Amino acid sequence: MYNIKNSKELASLINYTNLNNMISENEMKEFLNKAKELNFHSVVISPTYIPLAKEILSDTNIKIGSVVGFPLGFEDTESKIAETKELLKKGVDEIEVVMNLSYLKDEKYSLLENEIKQIKEIVKDKVLKVVIESKALEDYEKANASKVAEKSGADFIKTSTGFVTPNHIFENVNDINIIQKYAPKIKIEVYGGIDEYKFANQILTGGADIIGSNSGYEIVKRYKELRENTQVKPKPITLTKKE
Repeated sequence: MYNIKNSKELASLINYTNLNNMISENEMKEFLNKAKELNFHSVVISPTYIPLAKEILSDTNIKIGSVVGFPLGFEDTESKIAETKELLKKGVDEIEVVMNLSYLKDEKYSLLENEIKQIKEIVKDKVLKVVIESKALEDYEKANASKVAEKSGADFIKTSTGFVTPNHIFENVNDINIIQKYAPKIKIEVYGGIDEYKFANQILTGGADIIGSNSGYEIVKRYKELRENTQVKPKPITLTKKE
């Protein structure tokens, strides 16, 4: 299993996510304060609440991520570029763009490459993630999507928007293996359905670089309860043999 040293390290491997389109400002404040409490690698939120996140997380090193073409990815390239520029103006650190799966299904790889390259040119040194729906794809399509993302300069490939997710750890590991084989330089984020520490640990053990989870707070708090807040009084040890 993945060797997590402590809850701080575990939080640093989680992108704490809330893309609920009906969340209130007070609910988002609560979410962001939870993120601040445990110091996750990043928060992934809707564009609406980026200014609020910048304010609440200003004294932390938590990165702010948001989405382009979410959740279907079928917007034209110009629309995605406009969304990207607006997110950068708001001050995001990481951008997640949903791949146009119609182009992928039709094997229009040059159109996909052109779109991702243009977005990466705008993003520059910020992190660009390309989101696919691995559960909705055949293995050869996952391989081709991975190759396109890497060739186009994306930093990460992300396995799901959260709407369609693999049912079992073996499906996730299969996705990771495909990506590693066909795009060995790109980093991998697994997202969707990760709601407990054991599952998170299995995903990291399987080769993911980072995980995305709506349940990040609960995962880390549960880990702390089990590993760091449990006091066990050791029995006294003697090094001499009793007569």
